[in-house]
Amino acid sequence: MKVLVFSAQDYDRQFLDWANQTAGHQLRYLDVSLDEQTVKLINDTDAVCIFVNDDITDKVAQEISARNVKSIALRCAGFNNVDLEACQKLGIRVVRVPDYSPYAVAEHALALMMALNRGIHKAYCRVREGNFSLQGLMGFDMHGLVVGIIGTGKIGSVMATIINGLGCRVLAYDPVLNTNCSDVEYVDLASLYAQSDIITMHCPLNCDTRHMIDRRALQQMKKGVMLINTSRGAIIDTRAMIEELKRGQVGYLGIDVYEQEGDLFFRDLSNEVIQDDVFERLLTFPNVLITGHQAFFTRQAMENIARTTLNNLSEIEQTGYCGNEVGVEKISVC
Repeated sequence: MKVLVFSAQDYDRQFLDWANQTAGHQLRYLDVSLDEQTVKLINDTDAVCIFVNDDITDKVAQEISARNVKSIALRCAGFNNVDLEACQKLGIRVVRVPDYSPYAVAEHALALMMALNRGIHKAYCRVREGNFSLQGLMGFDMHGLVVGIIGTGKIGSVMATIINGLGCRVLAYDPVLNTNCSDVEYVDLASLYAQSDIITMHCPLNCDTRHMIDRRALQQMKKGVMLINTSRGAIIDTRAMIEELKRGQVGYLGIDVYEQEGDLFFRDLSNEVIQDDVFERLLTFPNVLITGHQAFFTRQAMENIARTTLNNLSEIEQTGYCGNEVGVEKISVC
């Protein structure tokens, strides 16, 4: 199958080429994201391969269909950036990687918690400058705290196991209970907000979760709460978050995702002036730690992503069916 890969970084090429030694597809790479402007770059291909910040709107779906593209392969689990209804009407198959490494994301969420709590990022910078003062670096014992997990799928359940190992009480919220997620206490959102010292988010982005963490939700939480988001940026209303950070209602924020990250992440902007004023405001807070959507980024995860992505396309090509296909039934009803 001829496959055009968008948003291709050097590491994408490395791992896809590795996986393609057995898959045998014809891969071409573009470093630009797929959107309404770049869709015109598509030619002579059976499938496009995309990542989290590529944008398949109804218009883009029509354009790629007109170019005889039959399949869209997501090299990620989320599919909120694809208009599934448009793709289904046009007969375009959409496949994803539902499970690449829940450990990678959960462990990164823990790293954000630990760094914020103990000021690891601040201490690193201080010591490099010969400053060994401990002022402002006092943390807290996580043992005995209440940690709320929103979303108990594969990543959330791994997170629960890790947090249990630290001796925390674990509360969880998910519309669908996970029988494999042991040692958690399922509660409603209001109870989770009110009781949790730390809240970590591991849910998909859909119409039910978009801006789930808004001003009203933040004001229901404990004063000084720590919030961690390694799922999707738009789960948090960033402007509301800034106001609650300013008031001290939110004591710590660790995010690996941002709702307008498409214009920022996965590129080097160190010599440019960032135009996103909301993001720049976040960077001014001493109790905010941001990483650039790297929670997934481990060797094991990249191998699994590359292998599954190409296997998905091989299944479609060889059998006309793929177990990792997503359709409109996956869309939450608003």
